[in-house]
Amino acid sequence: MKTMRHSLPFVILLAAACGGEETPQLQVQRDTVGDTVIVRTVSGSAWGTDAVLEPEVRIGVFEGEDHYMFGDVRSLAVAPDGSIYVMDSQVPALRKYAPDGSYVTTYGREGEGPGEYRAPDGGLAVLPDGRVVLRDPRNARLQVYSPNGEPSDTWPARGNFYTGTPLVVDTAGRVWTQILLDPEASVMDWQPGLVAIDPETGQPVDTIPAPTWDYEELELVAQRVSENGTSTSVDNVPFSPSGHWAFSPLGYMVSGLSTRYAIELYRPDGPVLRIEKDHEPVPVTRGEKANREDITRWHMRRTQPDWTWNGPGIPDVKPPFRDVLVGRDGRIWVLLHTPAEAIPDDQLAGGDEGPNPRPAQRWREAVVFDVFEPDGTYLGPVHGPQGMVRYPTPIFDGDRVWAVVRDELDVEYVVRFRIGRGGTEAVSE
Repeated sequence: MKTMRHSLPFVILLAAACGGEETPQLQVQRDTVGDTVIVRTVSGSAWGTDAVLEPEVRIGVFEGEDHYMFGDVRSLAVAPDGSIYVMDSQVPALRKYAPDGSYVTTYGREGEGPGEYRAPDGGLAVLPDGRVVLRDPRNARLQVYSPNGEPSDTWPARGNFYTGTPLVVDTAGRVWTQILLDPEASVMDWQPGLVAIDPETGQPVDTIPAPTWDYEELELVAQRVSENGTSTSVDNVPFSPSGHWAFSPLGYMVSGLSTRYAIELYRPDGPVLRIEKDHEPVPVTRGEKANREDITRWHMRRTQPDWTWNGPGIPDVKPPFRDVLVGRDGRIWVLLHTPAEAIPDDQLAGGDEGPNPRPAQRWREAVVFDVFEPDGTYLGPVHGPQGMVRYPTPIFDGDRVWAVVRDELDVEYVVRFRIGRGGTEAVSE
């Protein structure tokens, strides 16, 4: 059957002026191909200028009171009133901080009893009524706390399935958590998905699969066979294209395959929306490639000591993006690949101790996001600080961002940022 294509003329929007200077125009082309609406940014942005994440509140110290020292922050959550919840797996402790960063209290403790946790992963969320939900795979449950921190309920979850994928609370108040659709399959055949949990009953009410693509990702595999069974490690070839997805609180999947700059929103009440944008290819430098080869080889040999490279080589050009994230307001945050810079020797993170230490990561990329409204409008690029980490997943909401940042000593801090544009006022929510 022939596909119908309908193209509309360019839609030109003027970006706001900054400091009285003329700024580039936002030019967008909107097309319809079959059941997909394509919004393609040709040039410019709605903001008309680059934005920067400016710190407002920082929680954490190098030395000091225990409840301000972080060892391994595993997950973050922010309540409607701005209170910040931090799960530090090294303690372990789930701590609550006021919007100004001051310590309030600690929820639960390590253990298996009511309100206790053993090994939480990246799942942490606050419901609209103030209850706090913590995912704890070791105890095979989601632990629910009342707004004042008392254990109020437990919801069953598959045990020993750990993921950095955050919990998502949609606009109906349901909690979405990642699952394996085929938990008995081998690691090579895992199929992830999401299940929605009713916040009143704690029972699953909907399940959706993760997006798939007609594309075979470039993978490396290591295996070790012992009397206890077979251990398998699977990793993508560094800087090779891969699929990325996230669930929007507005109730749909957002995904993209990084072979090109295209992000798709699978909206339930309308056609698929595809966001497209041109980008300049970013090369992988010779030093960057050699360093990633060393790190990958070290990692795979932890599973298979005699492992040798058994997949395609590292590409010469990076994909256009390295992750797709969604804010609580539905905005799309696309984490870009950027040119690498060498890390000075005095800033190299310490490797593992022992006879076979992990090679130091000697190259890094600047943290830059492209930000889009849910209708595909390109707002502009946002530059984050060096040391801003991807896991736990940052929280985006309007002109505020909460994230973990590591300093040059590898000390972790939880920081609340505002979006600042060229010295002007922060972007309004």
